[in-house]
Amino acid sequence: MTVKKYMLDRFGPLMTVEDIAQVLGRSAVSVRNSISNNNETSQRLKPTIVRIGRRIRFRTAQVHDVLQLDASEDQL
Repeated sequence: MTVKKYMLDRFGPLMTVEDIAQVLGRSAVSVRNSISNNNETSQRLKPTIVRIGRRIRFRTAQVHDVLQLDASEDQL
C-alpha cells in the first residue's frame, strides 16, 4: 500500500485542519496560524485548500504531493 493510498483510505478525499496537524505532528492552532501567515508551509498548503462555506478542507492527494510524503511500506 502506498502512502497516498493509505492517506486516502484514512482521511478520505478531503482532510480537516486537525488531520493536517496530525500528519505534520503539530497542533491544529499551529496549522491555522501557518495558513494565515505567509510562510513556506502556507505557500505549500494553500493550493490544496477547498472552502466549503466557512470551513477549510484540504485535498488529500494534493497534500501528499506537496508535502512529498513518501515512506517505505514497512513504516505504515
